[in-house]
Amino acid sequence: MRSKLVYCGAVLLAVMLGLGTRVYGDQLPRFVSGHFGDAIWAGMIYLAFRVLLTRYPLRLSLMLSLCFSFGIEFSQLYQAEWIIHVRSTTAGGLILGQGFLGIDLVRYTAGILFCYVIDQILQN
Repeated sequence: MRSKLVYCGAVLLAVMLGLGTRVYGDQLPRFVSGHFGDAIWAGMIYLAFRVLLTRYPLRLSLMLSLCFSFGIEFSQLYQAEWIIHVRSTTAGGLILGQGFLGIDLVRYTAGILFCYVIDQILQN
């Protein structure tokens, strides 16, 4: 139970940091505001999987979070009117994104790997 609480706290921290890159993006270095939000979002997905899968190996959360994040990105290639409407909302835009960008796959991978490596270090 303790590890679930720690991961929940990490998810909340990631949410605050990710929203911070959006709200204060004009005050951050361009590289940070341009790339860190997506990386933090994907790291949050990894941490959310850890909340659900604390009894399972870290690599399962690694693989599931990569699949989930990549799935969300590739889903942006689908442009039906109803999903465009969902994406135009604040929550829909934050969760589903707006349009496919290949660079986002790199950002997601970096954010997930960062959290995975930190998680492995803290587990040992």
